Amino acid sequence: MLKEIEFLGKNVEKALEKASDELNLPINKIKHEVLTYGSTGIFGLVGVKKAKIKVFFEIEKIEEKRVNKFIEEKERPTDDYKKLQYSESEKESSIDTDVNLDYGKHALKTIVDAISDNAEIDAKKKGDKYLFEISAGDSGVLIGKRGQTLEAIQYLLEKMINKKSRNRLRVMVDIEGYLDKRKNNLKQMAQRMAEKAKRIKKPVTIGQMNAHDRRIVHIHLKDEQGIRTQSVGEGYYRKLMIFPKKQGNRRPRKEKNTE
Repeated sequence: MLKEIEFLGKNVEKALEKASDELNLPINKIKHEVLTYGSTGIFGLVGVKKAKIKVFFEIEKIEEKRVNKFIEEKERPTDDYKKLQYSESEKESSIDTDVNLDYGKHALKTIVDAISDNAEIDAKKKGDKYLFEISAGDSGVLIGKRGQTLEAIQYLLEKMINKKSRNRLRVMVDIEGYLDKRKNNLKQMAQRMAEKAKRIKKPVTIGQMNAHDRRIVHIHLKDEQGIRTQSVGEGYYRKLMIFPKKQGNRRPRKEKNTE
């Protein structure tokens, strides 16, 4: 009777070795079909894909029950897997946090070491975010022009962590307090531009900004009297415009002379 079962491995060779061990068959006797080839991804941390093969083999009737039991056990969730099925209230457990922080520190260190020497990484959970702080190293190079290098590092790290996590996580990467300084500078600039829009009674434009920076400006000016804000353009980097609100110019209605 013909049976088939799938095996995973770092690459096709490893998947075949696993099949050989579990089925007790020589590799050269294994008939298989390659479903996917393995990929090491970026830095071996993100985009990693295991190879998957489908193995075909003949079994005798007397062996059918044993093999069927093996396949059933292989496809049944293991105890380790079941332990990962937390209820909604347990999904942000301390174990999850420790694992994510440790993995994030390792991944971020790998990225940063490729850019700068002697950088140190500290990680902690802050509210609903995972905050990774870089100290020492070449901060200017790591931050980049208008923070674009730091933003790219944060984007990549967030992708890495969320690939390993069961739940969507927010990740922030800071270096020597840059994020707070950037936030304060954005607020000051937003206030100046808002005052200008009200003074000249014309819209003013703040150059291309990422979604995070635009949100800071929108929130800061939300309750500012006499102006409104709006993001314009397409894509991730969009411009932000500040419009003066039109003042009512209706003249007081004259009372009709009845005399």
